[in-house]
Amino acid sequence: MENPRLIFSSTPHVRTTNSTSKAMLHVIIALLPAVACSLWYFRLPALLVLLVSIGSCMAIEWGVTRFMFHRKNTLTDCSAILTGILLALNLPSTLPLWMVVAGAVMAVGVAKMAFGGLGCNIFNPALVGRVFLLISFPVAMTTWPVPLADGITGPTILSMTKLGTINATDAQLMPLFLGFTGGSMGEVSAAALLLGFIYLLAVKVIRWHIPVSIIAGLAAIDLIAGYPPLIDILSGGLLLGAIFMATDYVTSPMTKKGMVLYGLLIGLITAVIRRWGAYPEGMSFAILIMNGFTPLINRYIRPQRFSPRRKEAIA
Repeated sequence: MENPRLIFSSTPHVRTTNSTSKAMLHVIIALLPAVACSLWYFRLPALLVLLVSIGSCMAIEWGVTRFMFHRKNTLTDCSAILTGILLALNLPSTLPLWMVVAGAVMAVGVAKMAFGGLGCNIFNPALVGRVFLLISFPVAMTTWPVPLADGITGPTILSMTKLGTINATDAQLMPLFLGFTGGSMGEVSAAALLLGFIYLLAVKVIRWHIPVSIIAGLAAIDLIAGYPPLIDILSGGLLLGAIFMATDYVTSPMTKKGMVLYGLLIGLITAVIRRWGAYPEGMSFAILIMNGFTPLINRYIRPQRFSPRRKEAIA
């Protein structure tokens, strides 16, 4: 009898009828409400940033795969498109396009392909690109356009509360929920992000453990510090990061208990940076820090073999 053929592939390993490309497409679909809001609020500049980001990520992945790895095209898994969308949503719509390209080079060329491509990266690529741009070009990355107001910029609610120009208890929640405040392209509408969250839960692409744990960890520190948690939850990149980036299959823990610990620590770190750190926003740093701890969490928090606890593992 002929030996069966063994096929080796990189993570994530999907043990259902789904595929990696289908999972990526589901996430892209879930992001469409946020993308639509960003295009409505910021118009043509947002569209240009989005197209340049997606195009650059795809071109870089194709070039590295073709000329450095000498492998077949991997663009069909849709991960480069997703990275491009997430990177764009983490940027202000006024960012110069050459900076968008630089962020894409760092996100895909360094944070993803330098580690071997999809499934081999340690850190979330889009967040690596954003943090690189924030550290390298802090002025451009913190110049926030005002929605539906061409050429007008203004501070975010987190910046104003950080500087003490406004009391957090006086901030209105409805503008934050609907998106009538300044910020990056993907953080202006909590309602759009929550719609995407509901969709991802419905199609079972993600579980609730990480997003809910992040919110719980952040709320705990806010309550201790006397800061209104809802302001922190609805503003900044918290929902965008909690729903779409902290839940990345490759860089997040595999078990439910691991997910809860991972999410709680992201929320705690984010709140600490926001309340007492130098930056008004800390979500990107918190996720990248915990990405580095994911292998350790997977090592020490795992189900026992051949026991009922095995059900904790994600199929």
